[in-house]
Amino acid sequence: MSLVVSSPARGIVTVRLDLPERRNALSAELVGALAEALHDLGDDPDVRAVVLAHTGTTFCAGADLRQPPDPQDFVRLLRQIVELPKPVVARVDGHVRAGGLGLLGVCDLAVAGPGASFALTEVRIGVAPAVISLPLLPRLDPSAAARYCLTGERFDGAEAARIGLVTAYAPDVDAGLEPMLDGLRRAAPGALAETKKLLTARVLDAFDDHSDACTALSARLFGSTEAREGTAAFLEGREPPWVL
Repeated sequence: MSLVVSSPARGIVTVRLDLPERRNALSAELVGALAEALHDLGDDPDVRAVVLAHTGTTFCAGADLRQPPDPQDFVRLLRQIVELPKPVVARVDGHVRAGGLGLLGVCDLAVAGPGASFALTEVRIGVAPAVISLPLLPRLDPSAAARYCLTGERFDGAEAARIGLVTAYAPDVDAGLEPMLDGLRRAAPGALAETKKLLTARVLDAFDDHSDACTALSARLFGSTEAREGTAAFLEGREPPWVL
């Protein structure tokens, strides 16, 4: 079981990524299971909003390098979250890496706690943040996006809030989430859906205009010599040959 889906609690359903032994990495199986669960929740009239949470110390480590998802399937999942008629709220109190930031970037609201850390590590294994740029670039501070995409540096929850990756940083994640969830419970479902459409229009434009090119770029880079060497180095716990 890669997901745990709760029963609605006053309209809020929690979907928990539940593969801590794999650092909740995005395998083909996990991408498929999450897409199926969200499809069902989107159609459920008893669901007002979805909280995306995690088991263990990692929210999502990015693509599972041993069982990576098809890039097109990952793009479809990201777009599905953007287009879901219910708000999706991320609860993050663990590490988020690479493709995991794309999953976070399509959430409508997000709260990061003191255990959260973030890094766009693609360049360090010989690829680029191609697909996840679709939701991230319309939302992130441009200078911060350039810094963290080019360097792969790690940053914390307070910085994630400053640059627009998450909505808020809170020393107590659940306390930070509660006023947002209370507000969603008080909102009319139809009004929520239409308001979400207004707020996600720029992100959907990015998907419409660039998803094919980004998917092709991702596939090309993951098949490159650099990526093969970078992935092998990562899995073997050593530095790739280009490190100076």
